[in-house]
Amino acid sequence: MMKRTLAVIAAAASLALGSITMASTTIKSDPAVKSLYERLGGKPAITAVVNEFVGNVAGDSRINGFFKKIASDPKALNAFKGKLVDQICQASGGPCKYKGRDMKSAHRGMGISDSDFNALIEDLVKALDKFNVGATEKDELLGALGGMKGDIIGQ
Repeated sequence: MMKRTLAVIAAAASLALGSITMASTTIKSDPAVKSLYERLGGKPAITAVVNEFVGNVAGDSRINGFFKKIASDPKALNAFKGKLVDQICQASGGPCKYKGRDMKSAHRGMGISDSDFNALIEDLVKALDKFNVGATEKDELLGALGGMKGDIIGQ
């Protein structure tokens, strides 16, 4: 499992810069090619993955402390999930617009480490695996989200 997770993280890192461009340029320029958003199953499928992902994080003692305040307030938790859905939807070429804070300011002062970030990625991969997301789609999504790593770690 650890080798597989590290391989996914490595693939995400290698795709981090190219995936956003690919999703916004290459895919849209060829209408015969479905966007990552469409291949993921659209907003309903992204919402299901986010719900599973948040549950995985809540049960992960390595990182759930970062989310105690949000998790204790159902209204804040629903807003947080909604922003995650919009962020993934937008990053995958969907019609949603992420309206949350930029990643640097959202994570400022949290002291997130590489191992914390990797734990979060493992929890996301676990959610994607539960819904049998294909390897290509998983790599593209992780690449798009992995591009945010520098704005999250060490802030």
